[in-house]
Amino acid sequence: MGWKFGILMVSALALSACNKPAGEKSSAQAEVAKPIAGPAALPTRKPGLWQQIVSTAGMHQESHICIDPTVEAKISVWGAQAGKKLCDTSQITPIPGGGWQFSSSCDMGTGGKTVSNGKITGDFTTNYMVATESTTQGASAPQMNGVHKMALVALWEGPCPADMKPGDMTLPGGMKMNLLDMTK
Repeated sequence: MGWKFGILMVSALALSACNKPAGEKSSAQAEVAKPIAGPAALPTRKPGLWQQIVSTAGMHQESHICIDPTVEAKISVWGAQAGKKLCDTSQITPIPGGGWQFSSSCDMGTGGKTVSNGKITGDFTTNYMVATESTTQGASAPQMNGVHKMALVALWEGPCPADMKPGDMTLPGGMKMNLLDMTK
């Protein structure tokens, strides 16, 4: 499951890393596409413990993440802060009837250039879902290149347990990492 999970994580990171806040686009891009919804209009996840199930290529990976307002501001599902330097295009637009469409083009260095398109739905207090299709070219690891589909279903489980601090993510096998530490 190693390299495929790596692709899954790159796809998830591409989603979260490639959305810029309004006003941070190049002047050429600003003329072409103006997002309908700016970061202030996008919902935030309810603080607490979120179960996330990521599916790609017939595999499923479950994790849990402890969210608070600080984590949400730095590592939101929208990724406004993470991708400022990586993405040359990014757009989020509301879907009539609910949800948001997104598209982005990000240069992940040796991870290749990734173009992603997808949809995010949910209420962000009890659940949200992300469906994305990413195409990567030029990655140094050949298996990362090509078209990859990813779905993420997240469910709010309640307050974070005492043994998890904001930003902590647990993976199967007892692995724990802090996402805030990884962004430093």
